[in-house]
Amino acid sequence: MPAALLIGAVVLCACLVGIYTRPVDFLATVWPANAIMLGMLLRFPATAKPFGWVMAALGFLAADLLTGSALFKTLILTAANLVGVGGAYFLLRRYSRDTIRLKTPESIPLMVAAIGFGAFLAGLVGAVANPVLFGGSSLGGWSFWFVTEFANYVAILPVMLTARWVSLPKSASRMDMLRLTLPALALVASCAVSVQIGGPGAIAFPVPALLWSAIVYPRFLTVLLTSIFSFWSLLALSAGYFPNVVDVTTESGLISMRLGVSLIALAPMMLASAMAKQKRLIGELSHLATHDTLSGVFNRGAFQEEAATAIRSLNCFSQPFAALMIDIDHFKAINDRYGHAAGDQVIAIAAARINTCLRRNDIVGRVGGEEFAVLLSKCRRSEALEVAERIRSVFAQTMTLNDDTISLTVTLSVGLAATEGASVDLDTLLEKADGALYRAKDLGRNRIEVHQAHRDEDAA
Repeated sequence: MPAALLIGAVVLCACLVGIYTRPVDFLATVWPANAIMLGMLLRFPATAKPFGWVMAALGFLAADLLTGSALFKTLILTAANLVGVGGAYFLLRRYSRDTIRLKTPESIPLMVAAIGFGAFLAGLVGAVANPVLFGGSSLGGWSFWFVTEFANYVAILPVMLTARWVSLPKSASRMDMLRLTLPALALVASCAVSVQIGGPGAIAFPVPALLWSAIVYPRFLTVLLTSIFSFWSLLALSAGYFPNVVDVTTESGLISMRLGVSLIALAPMMLASAMAKQKRLIGELSHLATHDTLSGVFNRGAFQEEAATAIRSLNCFSQPFAALMIDIDHFKAINDRYGHAAGDQVIAIAAARINTCLRRNDIVGRVGGEEFAVLLSKCRRSEALEVAERIRSVFAQTMTLNDDTISLTVTLSVGLAATEGASVDLDTLLEKADGALYRAKDLGRNRIEVHQAHRDEDAA
């Protein structure tokens, strides 16, 4: 019930926006209601129930009736709206989630096919309505209705399908922020120049800026900028801001203008969808290159790189940090008794349990067969000892392997080395922690040993 009421209210408001852009005795310049309704049906399945469709239909009817339209005209226009939305929804709901969210290169062609089908059906109603309501031809009614519906879907639906919260990188510098704003500034500048220069090619001036945005920005921001460009173009052309571009007082001029703007808008959207998949593939490859596939934590090389970078920053500000070297006790015996598959499960469970004991900025990596290394940032020796004990004690819980057919308790030996503000490099710190780890194993395992400088001097 709340979802149905929501879609009805949203459709009503969107219709009122469209009606106030409608020339006298003609269709609206911008009609957002259909695309918004379709987007809600796809993003919020609860609104797609029968009662949701009923409330949406009432929203269409109420908007026209409240603004003085005749009942017969209102019924025909509402039928066209619902038929168009229904046709597009019939196809779109059969697509995969990634396709609907425009995450794949083929998403835009498939979306165009669906909204084209919906616009075609709406055009059939327009072929009947145009002679009756506006005294025009059936062919003119179909073509105008089709192009208008198509243009509105292209301008609005992608925004509905890709909408998400976008946050800026926390570590972005002023120069990074400037680079991020350049495509948007270029788009604004190109739109202003197109109005000043005019001429037949003016509407295409913003295209390079839109393509630049598709390369630099996330998918949603690109789609949003493209939508703003589409609305601006439609309204600017209708208001006559583009001299010598097209005669918008004629039906053929309006059709040409709206279809041209829609086709221009599709290019950056297609590029943004392709870039989204490429970035996702690059991210997956990067993860595979830097993470251990068995445990899911950093591999040895990535751990050393990440930890060394963190240590350089910590040394610059004289902040304390510590390293842990962790070894699974008697791991070879586990492999020999239960098999390597069970040993692999122990490694994966061990990594997960270690991660639960760490803070957000701590770095963990698998640096050997059953060995893990941890860098604890901004952490004094006493605090690091508490973390190490938390890790050791969590392994007192029994592990179940092979679908609960094997139960065993695994223990850890931990070596700890810490600084108290002194400048130390990663290799030196890990060497000290490794020495403490060997001492823990020599003293009986399942224990924590802390590196002490005087012990090394005595040993020497």
